[in-house]
Amino acid sequence: MADLPIHTIVFEILTRVPAKDVGRSKSVCKRWYALLSTQDFVRIQCSRSLVSSNQRVLLIDDLTCSVRPIISKSNDYGPSSIVKFPFHHQNNDVSILSHLNGLLCVCLNHTYELLLWNPTTTAFQRLSTPDSHGFYINNLDAVGLYVDTDDDYKVLHIKCRSGVLGVHVYSREVDSWRNIPFITRQEYLSPHFNWSAGTFCGGTIYFTVCECWLGGTKRVFCFDVNSEQFKEISFPPVPSIGMVQGVLVNVKN
Repeated sequence: MADLPIHTIVFEILTRVPAKDVGRSKSVCKRWYALLSTQDFVRIQCSRSLVSSNQRVLLIDDLTCSVRPIISKSNDYGPSSIVKFPFHHQNNDVSILSHLNGLLCVCLNHTYELLLWNPTTTAFQRLSTPDSHGFYINNLDAVGLYVDTDDDYKVLHIKCRSGVLGVHVYSREVDSWRNIPFITRQEYLSPHFNWSAGTFCGGTIYFTVCECWLGGTKRVFCFDVNSEQFKEISFPPVPSIGMVQGVLVNVKN
């Protein structure tokens, strides 16, 4: 082992161990800490952990937050383990808004603050700023997590305030927000329209936008994470009877 190159240890061995053990390994030395914190390492480690035997469900209720493994062979759950919130909260009043590669974007409902949280390592980052970025209002806002071509994890936050739609992007690498221009039809700014959480697939985040009554308008908005441009596409044909809210799922990218 002493003769193995450090690159082999980090990228061929440590990318195959659980994230919690990776967190412990960061304390070995400064060089390990730097290598284990790179986006290349995170990307490889995440891709190797995406196997059915490593899937977990995070459950938040009024009293506890717990994680249960999924047993794919029996379509059942394993025993639960309690997860403690590392950030200040009240009565577990936390909503999960988006997730990607084990990283969660959550909202503290009593303060409306957005946070990035890794339940496995317990690391978290507050996204709120003094100039009112990083605050989420339920039924008015939409959030999506994504990774760009530079492997930078980002949060896309769409928010409607007083009939004005604002789009903002948070970069984890530079730890700051910036505005994205977005012009759409005035009708979509109405509170009668509900925006879904963003679904990241193939370099694009998709949102469904549905009118909250029978036979209402339904559209899909796409955000290209590289060009940072929006486009609008039609909703799949559905029966006109009843109220429809689309749910988007990423299947093999």
